[in-house]
Amino acid sequence: MKPSRQFFLGLCSMLTLGFLYYSGRISLRGLGYDSLYDQQGFLRKLDGVSLPLELMYKYGNLSEGACKPGFAAAKMTAIYPKFTKLAPMFLNPNYKRFFKIGDYSPPFGVKSQEKIIDILLSATKSYGLGEELDSANCKTCIVVGNGGILANRSLGPRIDEFDVVVRLNEAPVRGFERDVGSKTTMRITYPEGAIQKTERYEAQSLFVLSAFKALDFKWLRHMVFNQRLRSTDGFWKSVARYVPRDPGDMRILNPYFIQEASFKLIGLPHNKGQMGRGNIPTLGAVAITMALHNCDEVAVAGFGYNMSTPHAPLHYYEKIRMAAIKESWTHNISREKEFLLKLVKAGVIQDLTNGICSAGC
Repeated sequence: MKPSRQFFLGLCSMLTLGFLYYSGRISLRGLGYDSLYDQQGFLRKLDGVSLPLELMYKYGNLSEGACKPGFAAAKMTAIYPKFTKLAPMFLNPNYKRFFKIGDYSPPFGVKSQEKIIDILLSATKSYGLGEELDSANCKTCIVVGNGGILANRSLGPRIDEFDVVVRLNEAPVRGFERDVGSKTTMRITYPEGAIQKTERYEAQSLFVLSAFKALDFKWLRHMVFNQRLRSTDGFWKSVARYVPRDPGDMRILNPYFIQEASFKLIGLPHNKGQMGRGNIPTLGAVAITMALHNCDEVAVAGFGYNMSTPHAPLHYYEKIRMAAIKESWTHNISREKEFLLKLVKAGVIQDLTNGICSAGC
């Protein structure tokens, strides 16, 4: 075979191999190559990930304990180059321009729900954290999980130091301040997870709906307009019938965070963009994803289930034990833990209770 012909055949083979690789049809790891990134696009080697020199210099010159602007996003981009800080925390009147959510039905988007969302947004009239926090140059945020690992840790004062304290569902504050703090900036929930006893609500906090189904928006409409909820058909358990908040203190969480956490960051089944078995992230993972987009520094507390301790408390506020955990139809806890481990190992987020790493990262 002539040398020129051999050259062109080799070139064609290389071009074909490159096309197949970049189109995702093959993995060069099987051919002796070691990709720097895993299937989701995260850097495989997370230890010792460094930031650009200009950022290291910038953060190094800050006083000890000072908030580091853009730190979480910079760290996230270092281990996950596809990350872009583009998603607003809550839906606002311009949400239809955010094309990524228009193509999906709940929980991954707003398709077919635009009419009721417009009604809700016109009633709430507020779409941010509040003037002071929205104008802050740097925000520290903590997502407080409900795990029993919070019990007897006396982290309350530390949690209250954060600019934004995010709590989930009906986890109580009153009576547990020593361990979980007394400050609540927002409480993210869905109808079945919302506090049902009005006296358990904080004096001040934002009520944030994370909608997992179309019916959730209808439920929020009843709460916003203080209308009697005549039927609870379609909910999988009892729901709150009244939320002691003015419409101006109610928000709708951007469903993009559910979409991104599920399909991109954790890598759950796409299922043609529909809710299906094992493709819904937990509310905690959704809240962390939201914080990565909107906070400069991100911490968590009360995350992590250690199944090797079946008699440990599942939640900090009740006596149910760890052994009560059952396999979830909607969640994939093991895949989700892999995602959270990446964030902790790379220093993207700080875990105050060390529950995500368990035995250590």
